[in-house]
Amino acid sequence: MSSFAIIGGDAHPQLARRLAQEAGAPMVPATVARFADGETRVRIEGDVSGADLYLVQPTSPPVNEHLMSLALLADAARAAGAARITAVVPYFGYARQDARKAPGEPRSAQLACRLLECAGVQRFVALELHSPALDSAFHMPLHPLDADPVAVPAIRAWGLEALAIVAPDAGGLKRAQRYAAALRAPLSVVTKTRTGADASAALALLGEVRGRNCVIVDDLVSTGGTLAGAAKALRGAGAASVHAFFVHAVMAPEALERLAAAGVQRLVTTDSVAFAPRAGLEVISVAPLLGEAIKKLRSGAAPSPS
Repeated sequence: MSSFAIIGGDAHPQLARRLAQEAGAPMVPATVARFADGETRVRIEGDVSGADLYLVQPTSPPVNEHLMSLALLADAARAAGAARITAVVPYFGYARQDARKAPGEPRSAQLACRLLECAGVQRFVALELHSPALDSAFHMPLHPLDADPVAVPAIRAWGLEALAIVAPDAGGLKRAQRYAAALRAPLSVVTKTRTGADASAALALLGEVRGRNCVIVDDLVSTGGTLAGAAKALRGAGAASVHAFFVHAVMAPEALERLAAAGVQRLVTTDSVAFAPRAGLEVISVAPLLGEAIKKLRSGAAPSPS
């Protein structure tokens, strides 16, 4: 396939443009609009016949609208004759609903995957999926990426002495283990219990953090409750300072205030989702990481997770 192009959806057009520059790909214009009744309407404005096409669209809030936009773009591209359609989804919504935790619940992640596959998506590139178990939700080839290549250098550049890496819950332990090994730092973990759909409570701290500069690493922040609980536990255990790196800034309006009140001194995230600039929040671009993944796919090689 000689023809190669990128289409940016409505969720994060700025990242799509940066990604096209990194990958050396032309951008094909597309329009995403809404009818008066709220239905999504898309139109691909350029020729994609025979193209190896990459659709860039995080399914961030509003998740349902952005997921439907991605599905409609894939269907439009298939109808327009695209030779291959790859979805590049820096943040995959519904990833936290990959299992039935009670009778009568759906497996929303699997359903979202089937929707995209039916629409014409043939390959899927995702950054920092919430659960490794999501591999089984995809019948199309999945290329999951970790944020380690951007996170580890960023944390190292802070120059923190007596560094400790902290997982804010058991689910993030493998990620924290990778960071701790790369930075040659000790590892701690905060255990928690979930008290609601978007609420949790810290229970205990495993590991010695007294006098250490602690960096909590997580895949996403929504309400900020998990990170705030971990920060309070670290402060109570005598940590010298508390910082945080998280990949996806899926943040409720009060999240930053909650984290600041919990004593988190430095907050760093990526541009995997679009959000308005906020004081006290540093942002690192994942466009180089995603661009390198696309280059490898174009060459016939599978991108390594990290």
